[in-house]
Amino acid sequence: MSLSSSLFSGISGLSTLGNAMQIIGDNISNVNTVGFKGSRVTFQDVLSQTVATTAGSAQVGRGTSLADISSTFAQGSFESTSSATDLAIGGEGFFVVRDPNNANNDYYTRAGEFRFDKDGNFVNPAGYIVRGWALDASTGEDYGSMTDVTLSSFTSSPAETQNISVITNLDSDATSLTTTLESSWNGASTTPMSSTSYEYQTTVKVYDSLGSTHDITIYYDRTTTAGQWEYIITCNPDEDARPNAQLPTGPTQGAGLLARGIINFQPGSGSIQDMKMQLFDPNSADNTLDPSNPDNTVAAVDGLADWNLAGTTIDEDAWQSEVTPNTNGYLCFTPEFITGSPLTVEFNAGCRYNGSNWVPSSLASSQFSSASSTIFQAADGYGAGDLQSVSVDTDGVITGQYSNGQVIPLYRVALAKFQNNDGLFKAGG
Repeated sequence: MSLSSSLFSGISGLSTLGNAMQIIGDNISNVNTVGFKGSRVTFQDVLSQTVATTAGSAQVGRGTSLADISSTFAQGSFESTSSATDLAIGGEGFFVVRDPNNANNDYYTRAGEFRFDKDGNFVNPAGYIVRGWALDASTGEDYGSMTDVTLSSFTSSPAETQNISVITNLDSDATSLTTTLESSWNGASTTPMSSTSYEYQTTVKVYDSLGSTHDITIYYDRTTTAGQWEYIITCNPDEDARPNAQLPTGPTQGAGLLARGIINFQPGSGSIQDMKMQLFDPNSADNTLDPSNPDNTVAAVDGLADWNLAGTTIDEDAWQSEVTPNTNGYLCFTPEFITGSPLTVEFNAGCRYNGSNWVPSSLASSQFSSASSTIFQAADGYGAGDLQSVSVDTDGVITGQYSNGQVIPLYRVALAKFQNNDGLFKAGG
């Protein structure tokens, strides 16, 4: 041993302690760094030198060195923020972020301070793009492989109407005001239906495939048969885009007339017994009064012997055969507001056909001795909407709220888990 050896031992202690203090200083300086994991130092002695003493062999230490610098991956405390896109991980795992300049460079972080940039990318403050899975808008299930969380569109596409529910009470004390409702309809008139030709009418708004709204109006009137009401389903004649509904010289009498039908109520109970419907096809007839056509004065058509159809203005040849209930048990009509894109709309009056009988639901149209009124009406479908806000749930699902009322799942944020967290290296930033 020598004096220089003792100095080297002391220097090793100073050097090692200096590194330890540097790590402590780094921990302190990052006390406000979101997601920062502090480090700890492990010291170890170095190889000892064997020396001879009067008592025999002994060892003299040669100083100290850093055995290990490890990160502490214990769960940190949560902090409340005012941003809906600030995320934190409860338990194990890391957010996955990608270098925007290198598609193959993924990094892993516990810091969840994220936001959407001007290009729709979900990024951290350094501009690294968060990774996740796109979600099916209807089912909310993941599809495809992990990808960048990027909003390519800030709008919600419209959805056309497929069902309308119109629940009414029709006054049992009402009397028949016209022979047939369709005979009073005149699509060429400024007022297609006179108020003296029907007992009650109600209007519901529907959407076409481009998100435009249209009024569907249903007119009701008693027939001379006890417990029976007839109805017609109509739209604005100027919006009727069915073939031949609009002639070059203007709307025909049948423009806007979509369907006709009857509702039979059970005697003494006021609940629906059965329903019928026929669709009006403006392409199969001239839709105007044709005195030479004997069909204009028929009392029944297509086997509906209990249906008074003594039409005087609408050509009976334009009425298609009776509509059969669809697989859901509802009668459907087919308005067309965009040329070549007809809708198929279920008409739900509060009852459905189960294959053998019409079964009223808990909320159904009725015939009671009180003023005719609309009890409930609704229609599905919606117009286009703009993204108003986003939220993230506890499973990492990013959901968009749109101005048309839609709440659409967009992405699920990915988490990575490692068998050995201590094998990771800090990249900074």
